[in-house]
Amino acid sequence: MKKFYKILEDMIQKSLQDSGYNVSSVVVNESNRPDLGEYQYNGSMTLAKEFHKSPIEIAKDIVEKLSKDSFFKDVNIAGPGFINMTISDQALIDWTNIDDYKYEKIDKKIFLDYGGANVAKSLHVGHLRSANIGEALKRLCNYLGYETISDTHLGDWGRPLGLVILELSKRYPNWSYFNGSHTGDYEDVDITNALLEEIYPYASNKAKEDASYLKEAQEMTKRLQNHEKGIYDLWLKIMEVSRKSILSIYKRLNTTFDLYKGESDEEEFIPELLDYLNKINILEDSEGAKVIFVSEEDDKLEIPPMLILKSDGGLLYSTTELATIYDRIKAYNPNEIWYLVDKRQELHFVQAFRAAYKAKIAPKETKLVFAGFGTMNGPDGKPFKTRDGGVMRLEDLLSSVKDECLKRLNSDITNNREEIAEKIAISVVKYADLLPVRDSDYVFDLEKFCDLEGKTGPYILYSVVRMKSLLTKAKESNINYSKISVISSEYDRKLMLLLNNLDSVLNKSFNNKSLNDITEYLYDLTTSYNRFYTEHIILKEENELKRESWLCLTKIVYEITNLLLNILAIEVPEKM
Repeated sequence: MKKFYKILEDMIQKSLQDSGYNVSSVVVNESNRPDLGEYQYNGSMTLAKEFHKSPIEIAKDIVEKLSKDSFFKDVNIAGPGFINMTISDQALIDWTNIDDYKYEKIDKKIFLDYGGANVAKSLHVGHLRSANIGEALKRLCNYLGYETISDTHLGDWGRPLGLVILELSKRYPNWSYFNGSHTGDYEDVDITNALLEEIYPYASNKAKEDASYLKEAQEMTKRLQNHEKGIYDLWLKIMEVSRKSILSIYKRLNTTFDLYKGESDEEEFIPELLDYLNKINILEDSEGAKVIFVSEEDDKLEIPPMLILKSDGGLLYSTTELATIYDRIKAYNPNEIWYLVDKRQELHFVQAFRAAYKAKIAPKETKLVFAGFGTMNGPDGKPFKTRDGGVMRLEDLLSSVKDECLKRLNSDITNNREEIAEKIAISVVKYADLLPVRDSDYVFDLEKFCDLEGKTGPYILYSVVRMKSLLTKAKESNINYSKISVISSEYDRKLMLLLNNLDSVLNKSFNNKSLNDITEYLYDLTTSYNRFYTEHIILKEENELKRESWLCLTKIVYEITNLLLNILAIEVPEKM
């Protein structure tokens, strides 16, 4: 991968070393004064304290060396010692012509936990961000050369399933699943996803109002977790139906996983985990329960102990979480585990990570990372709801966006309208969802995000379709192009500078575990291209060097834009 910023930083570091200033690293930024230069180095002020010289004196030493290099058109000093640099046309042309966008493989394994769907419930809009952010980060890691393993970690084991099975037993007591003496195969009962989605909220609300019903649900949960014949078999049937529905929604979002494990898969590791925790004497009594104390002296807020066993010996979600970490490290030995979940769950993961390190389940060198995200809100600034105040199903949201896209689709498009509208709709929800900084809340505005103008998925897609159309016309006209030879306008230059920022953008996104750097870059790149396109009549340009350069630029922008959209899991339609 060509690394433009690294070349700049290496050149400055060498000029410093040649002038007697030994520094381990240098950071170059885009200039905030484009009238003075395109890039800026501000390290002279820091070095002044270390080497007991004025910042201007150090800056002059650097400028003297850099000014001799043909890489730069201009190098100057501003203020107390800011160094501004403008790249020469030829250096910019040479760098943009380098066709190297691949990264070498990195010997590092990252495990990503995202999705988090609950079995027997419909996916709601709250699941959108985890799926979008997790999938995009996985693709980004892969592109940068990291090995990844992804798991959706289904919520498939616990009281919610006990409630569902209990209510089914009330409504359909004659099912053979509830006949303890039944032998042979069970009948093919008609369990649909719609039935499950209706049953869970009903049973959940009833358990809140009826103590005896809650007690029955608790008993049913124990029967399930003890793998009682019939009850466990019915759970398998529920899993089959619900999982199929969940995966169909993830498929619409272009979201995939290497593993489709759930809380139930960690059950087998819990006895082994508890035995280990007892052997190392890390469990302590707290009002009859067993806990791991995880608070630290420098905590600014109180961090409660992690509850491992209830006073009645019952297991908890936190027990399963620790067992999951135990399983993942034992089975896959990842260098890092990233959790892409709602930021409101931060305390739970602080407890889990500290417990894992304290118990030495996770080695010190294994990074456990909580990458929390904000909520997707409605116009009222509160978590997105339906008009009647209920939680909106994710499928309903996607369908409403698709309907809006169908209405806006060019009437000239008569073939594949549904498929095209679907791709545009997915771009709407994905781009809007990935545009804000990861841990920020945002308001989902259907009208705004479906628009062809502004920072929207449709705007990006329309720009890409325009580029492809131009390149297709050039091919049909037998116009050949192989390299950029000239910079003929400020629009050309702006595009080329943006293109050479790609490595910096990708790595910033990786380090921040946030896709907003990529979405903002996509908007800047396509906006810059659209201005370039408006200013130049490309195919009719008589100057062959200009035309060839402009077509090459178009091709590079087209390829980079597609590359980034693929990282975001956004597909480009043929037409719009």
